[in-house]
Amino acid sequence: MRKILVVGAGQSGLQIALGLQSQGYEVTLMSNRTADEIRTGRVMSTQCMFHTALQHERDLQLNFWESQAPKIEGLGVSVAAPGSWAEGPAARAIDWLGRLDGYAQSVDQRVKMAGWMETFAQRGGQLVIHGAAVGDLDYFARTYDLVLVAAGKGELVQMFARDPERSPYSEPQRALAVSYVHGLGPRPEHPGTEGVRCNLVPGVGELFVMPCLTTSGRADILFWEGIPGGPLDVFNGVKDPAEHLSLTLELMERYVPWEYARATKVELTDAGGTLAGRYAPTVRNPIGRLPGGGLVLGVADVVVANDPITGQGSNSASKCAAAYLASIVERGDKPFDEEWMRATFDRYWDTAQHVTKWTNAMLAPPPEHILNLIGAAGELQPVADRFANGFNDPSDFENFFYDPEKTQAYLADVSGAGAA
Repeated sequence: MRKILVVGAGQSGLQIALGLQSQGYEVTLMSNRTADEIRTGRVMSTQCMFHTALQHERDLQLNFWESQAPKIEGLGVSVAAPGSWAEGPAARAIDWLGRLDGYAQSVDQRVKMAGWMETFAQRGGQLVIHGAAVGDLDYFARTYDLVLVAAGKGELVQMFARDPERSPYSEPQRALAVSYVHGLGPRPEHPGTEGVRCNLVPGVGELFVMPCLTTSGRADILFWEGIPGGPLDVFNGVKDPAEHLSLTLELMERYVPWEYARATKVELTDAGGTLAGRYAPTVRNPIGRLPGGGLVLGVADVVVANDPITGQGSNSASKCAAAYLASIVERGDKPFDEEWMRATFDRYWDTAQHVTKWTNAMLAPPPEHILNLIGAAGELQPVADRFANGFNDPSDFENFFYDPEKTQAYLADVSGAGAA
């Protein structure tokens, strides 16, 4: 029986640990917090997961909350008319809703990670509550067949060198501010449809609104992404959750008044329902070398950390876990050597590279052909639907998004089909 250590109990680490456990591996999971500490702690992310990522959970029978979490059937885009907020509340230049082929869902990671961790322990897995340091891993690398590092923050990440060719940004591109709320009203334009809302405010930032399941039941997430140094970059140092929500709503009233109109009665889900921060999007070398010569393999956002502007973090973590799990099982009893580690990461990078390319493109000011595409989606439902489903499969953006000629040809084709 092969012994595997997974350090970090997030989406990817837990999914791998539970998957290996179900295949009969001897798995040790190391977390710096207990399940109860996670459940009663601060929110960790926004985690809207689309069909493919949700299917990986279903395949492992880990979709414990699927019947309770809101089913997100659409993805809407609104664009504020540039500069319209100078005199008063902003006006909308674009507003549309694309339909998803398979629904998305968001389950608060406090609910999911705590539940999965308890399941792992109940099924006989060895759960160690300890914040691992590099020195610990030096010892463990000699006692386990494979060590996976899935803890995306702290000193362990520094073992994995930044890949400058795949990391165009050295500084954070957005300041992030999240609030989990109860009491958000429906969007009057699309009653009865649960959707993620992407509100783009040119030159200022973005507001995402999404339904989720949290520790206190059905809720919504209000998520600002502000351009650093701009008018949304005001959450640094705000410790009081009430003040954080108040700032969130003030900014909504000015820049996205159509969303603010349904948020006038919201209140925070709990004292831990806010989060603020920023980080530079970074791709790292997947193999970490320990002082004693041992090797460890980085997982998910340890090695590919994208800005959350495209909502891909937990999707990528789920896809990484599925790819790594398959590679480990296929390896049989052969050694998990450096060549295998590199090939295992490359298998994940096949999908992750599309996420990174798309996310980095969305962080930059949009070129004219992208603005035309987003505008056309308001008139042509197939364009809105295709854009929405790109959140599930970002590789499709290669076919119609980046290259102005491909975009133009695609729009001409859809317009012609509509006219015919």
